[in-house]
Amino acid sequence: MPTALAMAGDYLFGTLRLHRLEVAIRPENEKSIRVVEKLGLRYEGSRARYLHVDGEWRDHLMFAIHAEEVGPGGLLGRLERPAG
Repeated sequence: MPTALAMAGDYLFGTLRLHRLEVAIRPENEKSIRVVEKLGLRYEGSRARYLHVDGEWRDHLMFAIHAEEVGPGGLLGRLERPAG
């Protein structure tokens, strides 16, 4: 999943020239939170009753990154660099 999000982000920033990528994740979804952390997206807070999921309005955590924060190699490059 980290590779898929990195490739999508690189397409959005590189090809479509978008400025910001924002991801909303339900607080209990620890695996998805780990994905955005691995790619270096910034936590921006929570939004109460943000999206309607499974018949209920659910809280979400918000993560984002701007194009100028990505740097050389894009988001995909962040996965290929050794940790540390």
